[in-house]
Amino acid sequence: MTMFNGIIEELGVVSSAKDIGGGKELAISTGLAPSLEVDNSLCINGVCQTVIRQDQRSVTVQVVEETLRKTTLGGLKAGDEVNLERSLTLSQRIDGHIVQGHVDTTGTLLDIRKEGTNRLCTIGYDPEWRDLVVGRGSIAIDGISLTTAREAENAITVAIIPFTWDQTVFKHRKKGDRVNLEFDILGKYVVRFMRNRETGEDDSTSRLHPGKSSGLATGGKGSDRKKSTPPQQTGGVSRQLLKNSGFLK
Repeated sequence: MTMFNGIIEELGVVSSAKDIGGGKELAISTGLAPSLEVDNSLCINGVCQTVIRQDQRSVTVQVVEETLRKTTLGGLKAGDEVNLERSLTLSQRIDGHIVQGHVDTTGTLLDIRKEGTNRLCTIGYDPEWRDLVVGRGSIAIDGISLTTAREAENAITVAIIPFTWDQTVFKHRKKGDRVNLEFDILGKYVVRFMRNRETGEDDSTSRLHPGKSSGLATGGKGSDRKKSTPPQQTGGVSRQLLKNSGFLK
């Protein structure tokens, strides 16, 4: 599994951007090029891409049509700077948080405001992603591991320190710009698990705890048991819910 941690290593520069069928080929000049090989993964503005060509000064990737639809890579042109991060090795510390490079959606930069030496950036997003946003939780914005400082119904605010501002593409951002958003993978699994428990669509408990019966009729021995009634959720994870789900005794 390819993994990043949202700590930008370098700003690369797009040296060429050309259309190829429904996709796009990007050549990026970067000091990381000598350390990369063909088939290596490279996170570009938060999007995991595969190196298809490499020399001592640049790397080339091909962005497929689906990625162009879901991210901001389609708007890149020659001369644009991009955030770059190589994939982690097992010997490295995770200084940010687990980032897959699988962008969930794009957001819109609604406001940039200075607060002391920091900048507060407010980003709007589609409310359908609201369940994946947690106050003081992690989020990757254009591949940068950041912490949600404030949250609203369909917007989040993050605080960016001067070093991060100067060393990433944030220094070029302005109100109205689109940014790539990847929500915390751990949060995604929790939300999926909770939704499956509520709807009864999936026996997640039996997979997490193979030795425990879920009470769902699956055929064979014990299939005459009635389907258990999922606990009713009133918002949040309760101690009783964790106990019902097998996490507490």
